[in-house]
Amino acid sequence: MRRPTLLMLCLGSAVALSACEKNKESEVDRAIQSVNAIEDNDLSDIMLSVADANEAVNYFKRTSAEHPDRIDLQRNLAKSLVRAKHNTEAAAAWSKVVKHPEATNADQVDYADALIRAGNWDRAEQVLDAVPPTYETFDRYKLEAMIADKNEEWKKSDSFYETAVGLTTKPSSVLNNWGYSKLSRGDYREAERLFGEAIQYDPRLFTAKNNLILARGAQRNYQMPIFEMTQVERSQLLHTMALAAIKQGDVSIGRSLLQDAIDTNPQHFEAAVNSLEALGPAE
Repeated sequence: MRRPTLLMLCLGSAVALSACEKNKESEVDRAIQSVNAIEDNDLSDIMLSVADANEAVNYFKRTSAEHPDRIDLQRNLAKSLVRAKHNTEAAAAWSKVVKHPEATNADQVDYADALIRAGNWDRAEQVLDAVPPTYETFDRYKLEAMIADKNEEWKKSDSFYETAVGLTTKPSSVLNNWGYSKLSRGDYREAERLFGEAIQYDPRLFTAKNNLILARGAQRNYQMPIFEMTQVERSQLLHTMALAAIKQGDVSIGRSLLQDAIDTNPQHFEAAVNSLEALGPAE
């Protein structure tokens, strides 16, 4: 009578052992999948940040083709195309992303951004109009402001810029855009103020420095502002100010500023030299 009992015990042990092994295998599989997912995310982050832009495009084209249902890979392909400045292709890639069942409002905003980069402003406006008004982000309002600028809807533009500034801790770029909007309207004093704020947030933003010089030049103020700049930057800004002075008809001041730009630059400043030669000899 003991043999059947022993046999049952052995069979039960074998089944339990087999179940344990299967459980262990499942745990190992899950662990491997988890590690692979982490590695995929890490590699994606690397590709989107420090890798060569075109290499990133090729990587995400390959991986998204291998996994056509994964929206994260489609997003990363679209982002890498924007980073590589393949604007038309990027807009097409984002168009595919927003059609995915898991697409979000953020995807729609990124799609509008890509459309603007590709020069399709009307379609970008349509895409943003379809985003619920309750979705309030810095990126959304920055784009809304840019579109309002394009349409010369200045009250809307100012309102959107003001909202965007309040939604970020790094407003330098949007302050620069707002300043350029004011510059294009002829509100030079307000433009100068906004460029100055942009520089305070990011002292390395040369575009804002150059725009501030343009705003000053438009007011016939040819004094160099006081902010952090390299010797090369100072030379380039003097060149910008010289051209602004010449445009205002202050040719002798412009000539002097061009000479300062040439003397300040540690290397041969061909653009300033050419500008000075184009003026001809001083009268």
